[in-house]
Amino acid sequence: MIDVHCHILPNIDDGSRSIEESMQMIREAYEAGFTDIISTSHYIEESYNAPKLERQELIDMLNAKIEQEGMNIKMYNGAEAYIAPNLVELINKEDLPTMNGTKYLLMELPMHNQILHLENIVSKVINQGITLIIAHPERYDIVQKNYKVLNELAEMGVLFQANYGSCIGQYGKEAEKTLKKLLKANMISFFGTDCHRAGSVYCQMPEILKKLEKMIGKEKLEELTTRNQQNLLGL
Repeated sequence: MIDVHCHILPNIDDGSRSIEESMQMIREAYEAGFTDIISTSHYIEESYNAPKLERQELIDMLNAKIEQEGMNIKMYNGAEAYIAPNLVELINKEDLPTMNGTKYLLMELPMHNQILHLENIVSKVINQGITLIIAHPERYDIVQKNYKVLNELAEMGVLFQANYGSCIGQYGKEAEKTLKKLLKANMISFFGTDCHRAGSVYCQMPEILKKLEKMIGKEKLEELTTRNQQNLLGL
């Protein structure tokens, strides 16, 4: 499996609080069966704004420690970018990293508010040849009220990444119900952990995978946990 959403870099957002915690999260991911992790610490220009180079230095350090411990798992650069009208400019300035330097960008929307001119912002990014992946749509109030609000974005070429924990109620019953609807409508392209702490979702993966396999079947589960991620990374 390949994780496309986690907050594993130390001390640059609300995720890992130390190098030691980052390494423990990586050990837990490895034990759960992950072979690759795209680090997607938040990028919010006014607050969590560690630039691409700083993130890469942390990733290089963690990859060296991974090699020392003999784990067959690899880290890649990325970010969970909060929606903003200047995302393209931030990418071109080398502040905001795409996912391992590809043309894919993970983007977060507000949890409780509707975005004005959302389609205009999305179009601007897409017109630069970047494919947007919207993080955890099942968690947004507007999607929980009517998941079909995503149809227009899907028609524009936007992809969607669900959180593993949503299937076991980690974010509440509405997120769990909405995830089921999105999976049934074939709107999810990726699963990611959105892991922020050691001792959390990576440790719950056996329970999660068992439930997801019952929901969508083994072949679809492999597609959403591994194959689509391999295509994204070019592996």
